[in-house]
Amino acid sequence: MRGKGYTTSISYDRRLYKEDIAGSVAHVKMLASQGILSSSDAEKIVSGLEVIFREIAEELFPWKEELEDIHMNVEARLHEIIGSVAGRMHTARSRNDQVTTDLRLYVKSSIDATLMGIIDLQRAILGQAEKNISVVMPGYTHLQRAQPVLLAHHLLAYFEMMERDKHRFQEAFTRVDVMPLGSGALAGSPYPLDRNFVARELGFSRISSNSMDAVSDRDFVLDYMYASAVLMTHLSRLAEEMVLWSSEEFGFVRMGDDHSTGSSIMPQKRNPDFAELGRGRSGRVYGNLVGFLTTLKGLPLTYNRDLQEDKESLFDSVDTVQSTLEAFTGMLEDVWFDSDRMLEATDKGFMLATDLADYLVGRGLPFRESYDVVKALTTYAQTANKSFKQLSLAEYQQFSSLFESEVLKIDLKSSLMARSLPGGTAPSKVKSELRRARKKCM
Repeated sequence: MRGKGYTTSISYDRRLYKEDIAGSVAHVKMLASQGILSSSDAEKIVSGLEVIFREIAEELFPWKEELEDIHMNVEARLHEIIGSVAGRMHTARSRNDQVTTDLRLYVKSSIDATLMGIIDLQRAILGQAEKNISVVMPGYTHLQRAQPVLLAHHLLAYFEMMERDKHRFQEAFTRVDVMPLGSGALAGSPYPLDRNFVARELGFSRISSNSMDAVSDRDFVLDYMYASAVLMTHLSRLAEEMVLWSSEEFGFVRMGDDHSTGSSIMPQKRNPDFAELGRGRSGRVYGNLVGFLTTLKGLPLTYNRDLQEDKESLFDSVDTVQSTLEAFTGMLEDVWFDSDRMLEATDKGFMLATDLADYLVGRGLPFRESYDVVKALTTYAQTANKSFKQLSLAEYQQFSSLFESEVLKIDLKSSLMARSLPGGTAPSKVKSELRRARKKCM
């Protein structure tokens, strides 16, 4: 038969077995509590489902592709175990509301796991920031050396990104936390169901309000995929800096042996493969989001078989995000920062130019005029092949009589100390932010 197996999903939706069985157990208990199912039949069904759960967990379950999906495989096996009473399990529900219930349960647990993964990575970031609290490095704009900052301040920028990621996943959790079972195929159920009973059993905070929306809604899948795409953007930016910083040109970091690999022909090389793979896999997560958006955009209400396409892309995003978080946590714990190389890079160039302009502003010169003075001073120093600290006071005063001997005291330390507003790179502020960040990860 041509196309055999085209409609089956059991090869991948079997991973929903925990959620599917939990949903069936809650549904059966509710049917019994409402007098729709006898207590003895409910006990037999629940007992049979427990057997099936163990069989799947122990990889003893006899999967049958011809039964298409997880739901029909479980129900067919239940018939084999307890007989015809198994047919009562599906009373007052449809695969349409069953599958979206399963999927919501799965997304809820995936969000919980993702949040824990983010927190673990944040802790690794904080560990490095605390270990390197006094390390000074160049801050960049346009990938050009700009102003001196503390390495800890730089690392805390990623902590803040991941705080926003946590909020996005938490917001996604509030939207997925809706129990759709009882919506039937699309129009609701004629049975006297207690939907709130099922919601409590399954840990949902509320029930759906519209049966047609409930069976066709996959916004919660998009929510997870979108939050994942933004998270992977942040991880990719971190990966890019690790790749750059581990190059000979920067030399700011050395990747641990467990998180880098050698070349097949060049013995001297250590490649930042973990960072590169994380950077590359962000594209997969983006693709899953765009692909499923495209699937959804043309669907009329209510359920359409196209919605079967929600699972593989969701599962891939979950797996990619979880594995990347774990890998990056190990990578950050294993990396070594070369403080001498960072300081050397900070000393080069003219990174205190803004501090010199601010010095003149403090003596009454408008900023735009002070900017022009320091720009001309920088050009002079470059031509003379000197750094600012190599210039004499007389040379400074060639460009402005407002320069006094105090200008010779402007250095990296004074530059850092001056940025003591909340959110700045002054050591006191960075230490304060580290303490605040630690409390968020406890």
